[in-house]
Parts: sequence; C-alpha cells; structure tokens
Amino acid sequence: MDITQATFWLSLLNIIFIDLILAGDNAIVIGLAARKLPQQTQKKAILYGMLGAVIIRIAATVVVVWLLQIPWLLVVGGVLLIAIAYKLLTDNDDHNDVKAGTSLWSAVWTIIVADAAMGLDNVIAVAGAANQHIGLVIIGLCISVPIVVWGSTIFIKLTTRFPWIIYVGSAVLAYTASHMITEESRLDSIFGAHPLWSWIFIAFIMIGVLLAGYLRNRQVAGRTSETSN
Repeated sequence: MDITQATFWLSLLNIIFIDLILAGDNAIVIGLAARKLPQQTQKKAILYGMLGAVIIRIAATVVVVWLLQIPWLLVVGGVLLIAIAYKLLTDNDDHNDVKAGTSLWSAVWTIIVADAAMGLDNVIAVAGAANQHIGLVIIGLCISVPIVVWGSTIFIKLTTRFPWIIYVGSAVLAYTASHMITEESRLDSIFGAHPLWSWIFIAFIMIGVLLAGYLRNRQVAGRTSETSN
C-alpha cells in the first residue's frame, strides 16, 4: 500500500479511531490495576504494562492478519466484529473482577494479562481495517497506544458526555466488519461482480447494528426507569 495514496491514510485513521473507541475498557483496567501503587510507581506500572501489552497485541494482530488470508475466515472475522460493534453499544461491564496490584510487577502483569484477555475485539477490528497490511497495524498501534495511556481519561469523559461518539465508533466497526465480508474471495461472484450489492450489504449491516443497539439501550433504560419508580 502506497503511503502517498488516500486509502493508506484513511485506513490508518480508521485503525487509530478503532483503537481509541475500544480503549475504554483497557483504560479502566490500567487504572484499576495500578490504583494501590504510589504515584511514581503507578507511572512505571502503566508504562511497562502497556509496552508488554502492545508487543503481545502487535504479534496477535499479525497472526490474525495472516489467518484472514485463509478462505472464509474473512467472513468469520466479519461476523465476530459485527457482534463486537453491537457489544460496544450495549455493554455495561463494571470490571469489579479486576484486582489491583500491590507491587510494581504484579500490577504490570495484571495490565498485560487483562489487556490480552480483553484485546480480542481490538485485534480483530484492527486486522480487518488494515486490509492485510502489517505496516498499518504497527504504525496505527504506535500512534494510538500513547494516546490511550495518557489521554484515555479524557476520551472516556468525552464518550460519557457525548454518547453519540460510541455510536460513531460502532458504525465504523460495523463498516469494517461488513467490508471484510465483502472482500472474501469466495463471495466474489456476489460482491465482486456486483459492487452495488456490496454497498447495500454494508449499509444494511451498519443500520442494523446501530438500530439493534439503540433499541436494546432503550429497553434497558425503560426497565431501569420502572425499577426506580
């Protein structure tokens, strides 16, 4: 992929945005894992923990990018990513099961393990957005991870104050998921031969995910309102 082409920069921006929109959980884990440490030690735990997490995530994403070249796995990855896009809109996990580390290395280990366990969504999403381009994966993570580490609190506050950002993120994930499916070589007779069908399918998935998430959130809000009354 040529860096002078607009598609390269659009894909890179897509990867960075996906990393940021899915970073809320990771930011919470970082804070919880290091909360019992002295302030100076907290900074070291966060830095070392995220370095380890980034190395693991880059390796995992490279593996997934390679796996997505196997027939039908683009479809499987796309379906998983559709579920992740829906989960982003409806998930309300409070992370009470994340234990705080009492020493520097225990906190670092907690951050790495928790990020690896929770990072499947990021890995699949970034691999799909990268269009099998390893360089994009590495560049995107190198740009977005420092933002996550030092700006995650601000980003979480923004998503809390402006919920529509989450819907934009979910739409981006839904687009990436549906685009992955349309890129499957075994479905080329459907989407490759009829490009319009690809855009109709992508639009259908994006609207479906957003509508399903919106209706689910309304249902939950209605139940909460009835309970409080």
